[in-house]
Amino acid sequence: MQYRTLGRTGVQVSTLVLGAMNFGRIGRTTQDEATAIVDAALEAGINLIDTADWYSDGESEEMVGKAIAGRREDIVLATKATMPMSDERNHQGSSRRWLVTELDNSLRRLGVDHIDLYQIHRWDPRTSDEETLSALTDLQRAGKIRYFGSSTFPAYRIVQAQWAARDNYLSRYVTEQPGYSILQRGIETHVLPVTEQYGLGVLVWSPLASGWLSGAIRAGQEITTNRSASLPQRFDTAIASNRAKLDAVGQLAEVADQAGLTMIQLALGFVTAHPAVTSAIIGPRTLDHVHSQLAAAGTVLSADVLDAIDAIVAPGTDLAPHEKFDTPPALLDPALRRR
Repeated sequence: MQYRTLGRTGVQVSTLVLGAMNFGRIGRTTQDEATAIVDAALEAGINLIDTADWYSDGESEEMVGKAIAGRREDIVLATKATMPMSDERNHQGSSRRWLVTELDNSLRRLGVDHIDLYQIHRWDPRTSDEETLSALTDLQRAGKIRYFGSSTFPAYRIVQAQWAARDNYLSRYVTEQPGYSILQRGIETHVLPVTEQYGLGVLVWSPLASGWLSGAIRAGQEITTNRSASLPQRFDTAIASNRAKLDAVGQLAEVADQAGLTMIQLALGFVTAHPAVTSAIIGPRTLDHVHSQLAAAGTVLSADVLDAIDAIVAPGTDLAPHEKFDTPPALLDPALRRR
């Protein structure tokens, strides 16, 4: 396992991160299975575990807490807040009122007294940067969190938050967690240049593109992955963007074969090769998944392989731009772009 410095924090983290989104109801993973996955990850040298309050309505945090009991100090623990936790309108977002309350809930579920990296899961357009950063700074000073970061923020919001922290003498976001894969490279155009400019650590999610780059999907074969069952529209090959992904996967498989790599090694080696990326988050649902993904630790792609990837999916290109989660709200809601 390789290790890199997380932004400007001085904290050393593994280049692969264990993501716990599939722990609990979402991935139908039991506590015993989750603990076995955590054990395998830690044994392989992973030292950062990432979860969120929203994953299976807090069940993921509870499972992570039980799995790491007795070895907390060796783990860089990250979680997130802002996604809706109930139908109550104020049980979501990044207001001071909610973050103070929900952090305590996460600490209780995880069974710990502090979070190493507390992340704002999505930008909340209803709440000012000053409000959110002030609350996070106070929680940091209280010792409940060590650092805080953002997740899936548009580039201009990352910049605005940095300016707000500077202008109001507040602590700033030290990390960003964007989606990134060979098939979704849009952040190379806008987000990654900004994170490099401000010295943010970058923890990328979905490096296997929801399973498209796992090696389990091939042209002419029925797609039967777990994710295709829960998000069928993202795998329906009658849709043009999915046909483009399927074509790219076929070409990428040839590149991987010629280089003597698995598709997982190709996918993870690609995202961790970018100089702006600190680590890639893997989200295994089974012990077999975690072992196949851990096998990619330390994969370094040659310039020839990276050039071949660029020829298949051009730098800065999203093959499915409509699947992005950092689209400015005005592009999704007509009311926000009309007087």
